[in-house]
Amino acid sequence: MVDPIAASRFGYRLLYAGLAALVVFVRILPLNAVPVRFPGPDLILCLTLVWVLRRPDYVPALLIAGVLLLDDLLAMRPPGLWTLIVLLGTEYLRSREATLRGIPFALEWLIVGVVIAVMTIVNAVLLALFLIPQAGTSLIVLQALATIAAYPLVVAATHFVFRLRKAAPGEVDALGHRL
Repeated sequence: MVDPIAASRFGYRLLYAGLAALVVFVRILPLNAVPVRFPGPDLILCLTLVWVLRRPDYVPALLIAGVLLLDDLLAMRPPGLWTLIVLLGTEYLRSREATLRGIPFALEWLIVGVVIAVMTIVNAVLLALFLIPQAGTSLIVLQALATIAAYPLVVAATHFVFRLRKAAPGEVDALGHRL
């Protein structure tokens, strides 16, 4: 007999990987030949941060690393750099998930915004340190701002479409284990 809690976790892990694959697929489609003036948000980063703060057991570190490494390779970024930075950021948030459960959404958004800004700055500094070509500073800042602005939309989508919500303080699963 299959454990319903394990099956639910596995299903959400597959859903996360599938959504990330869909985002990558749409991003690499040749829909427009004109260069973009305003970069879109990093939806995989938003999705990862939302899921880590909502249900950290649904997105283990190895799954995040695999998804983001594949994204690095397909986006032709230095393999592993952005993956490592995002993994460090998500693990920082994961370690504070229990304390972040009861805070208002505006404060959560501010904390996530600071984490996104720090990750973006660290990435830009490391790329500059090793003389790796990168987009202009204004494009990097605009993408970070777009990612921060898209965070509430991704939270709403995961809450209303996928029924993924924060565990309440003291909430237990069907077997009585604390979440």
